[in-house]
Amino acid sequence: MTEHAEVRLVEAAGLARALHGADVLFAYDFFSPAIHEAWHAADSLRWLHVASAGVDAMLDPQVRASEVVLTNSRGIFDQAIAEYVLAQILTFAKDLRGSWALQRDERWLHRESQRIAGTRALVVGTGPIGRAVARLLAAAGIHVTGGGRRARDRDADFGTVIDVTAPASFHAGLAGADWVVAIAPLTEQTRGMFDAAAFAAMDPAARFINVGRGELARTDDLVTALRAGELAGAALDVVDPEPPPPGHPLWELPGVVLTPHNSGDFIGWRDELVGVFAENFRRWATGRPLRNVVDKHLGYVPSTGG
Repeated sequence: MTEHAEVRLVEAAGLARALHGADVLFAYDFFSPAIHEAWHAADSLRWLHVASAGVDAMLDPQVRASEVVLTNSRGIFDQAIAEYVLAQILTFAKDLRGSWALQRDERWLHRESQRIAGTRALVVGTGPIGRAVARLLAAAGIHVTGGGRRARDRDADFGTVIDVTAPASFHAGLAGADWVVAIAPLTEQTRGMFDAAAFAAMDPAARFINVGRGELARTDDLVTALRAGELAGAALDVVDPEPPPPGHPLWELPGVVLTPHNSGDFIGWRDELVGVFAENFRRWATGRPLRNVVDKHLGYVPSTGG
C-alpha cells in the first residue's frame, strides 16, 4: 500500500493534524469520538472506511451531509456471529450454566434438556449477518422467520419475512418465537424497537439474543420484563450502556448472559479487517468501484430485500 500512498498512522490525539490533505481515512477504532472532533480538518477527504459492519457511531450530521464516501467491513463477522447465536441457544436449551453450577458444587443431578430442533426463531435484521444466522439455525432444525423493513414470502434464507415497522406484525412475530435474535442496524427507526410493548408480546418461555447494538433495546424495559417473567432469559453481547455500570441488574439477573461485544471476534479477525480495507484501497487506487458503500441516509449498505 505504501507504494501507492503516503501512510500516516495516528492515534486519536493526532488525528486532526494527520487529516489535513488526506484523501482516505481508515477508522480502525470505530467507536472513537476523535473523528467527529477532528472532522473540521478533513479538507481533502474523499473516502472513509470503518473497521466494523455497523456504522452508526460514525453517522453524525456532519458526516451525513458531506460528500465523503463511507464504506464498512461487511462480511467479516457473519459466520462468527451466527455461531455465537447458535451457541447461546444451545446454552439455554441444554442449561449448560446449570450444569457448570452443579459441577462446581460437586453434585451429580440427572436432568432433562430442551431440543432445539422444531423450535422457532425470529431474526430481526435481514442483512448478511442475519442471513448467516438464519442458515445456521435452520441447519440445526430451527424454523426461522426474518424481520425486515417489508414483508415478503419465499425468501431464500428466511422463507417468510415479516414487516417489523408495523407494530401488529412485529408483535405477532415476537409472540410466535422461542428465540428472538436482534441483528438489525441501528437507525432512528430501529433505536429502542425492543421496548416494553415488544417484550410483553413475547412468549414467557422465549429468550432474547442481542448481537446488533445495545440501543436496539430499551434496557430498563428489558430488566422490567425479565423481572416480571415476560421472557425467560437474554443473551446480550451488546448493551446500553456498554458495559453496564457496577451494580446494574443485568449483572445479576438469573437467565441473563453478558459477553463483552465480542460475538464476531474470532482468532484472526484483525488481519481480515485490514485485508478488507486493503482490497478496497486497491480498487480505489485503480479507479474501480468500492465495495460495501454505505447509504448514509439509511445507515447501512443497501441490498435486495430489507
